[in-house]
Amino acid sequence: MTSGAGDEPDLGNGRLHETAAARLAALDQRYTHSRRVLVETMQEAARPLTMAEIVRRTDRIPQSSAYRNLTVLCAAGIATRLPGADDQGRFELAEDLAGHHHHLVCVSCGAVADLVAAARLERALREAARQAADSGFEVTGHRLDFDGRCGECRDAG
Repeated sequence: MTSGAGDEPDLGNGRLHETAAARLAALDQRYTHSRRVLVETMQEAARPLTMAEIVRRTDRIPQSSAYRNLTVLCAAGIATRLPGADDQGRFELAEDLAGHHHHLVCVSCGAVADLVAAARLERALREAARQAADSGFEVTGHRLDFDGRCGECRDAG
């Protein structure tokens, strides 16, 4: 089961990079400079990023290289690809590295923003997970996305 609302992992920058390197080593992959830049870019972002946003923020890494490296980071459990309401996937650090949160998804423009849910909601979700476990279902985590329109799209009409 995932952690509760507002739980932040105790991963300083050095610890984050050590964890990323170890996860990649387990797949016989190296923690290259490009992969480190991608991890730092996702860590600094306040929300999941599209590939275009990642490439803009990491102008030193070509798009094809960013795609290949993000695929490896996802396979290693360092990054997660989130579907949006549009055709673009978005990438962020894995929850155990970035902290537990949910998402606001704009159905107009496809933007995805992070949302830390209230502790009361997280307790209710943990209770629902316990009920699921009582029925024999093994719960390994949960996600909650709110669909709607972001402020920009709402204001545009």
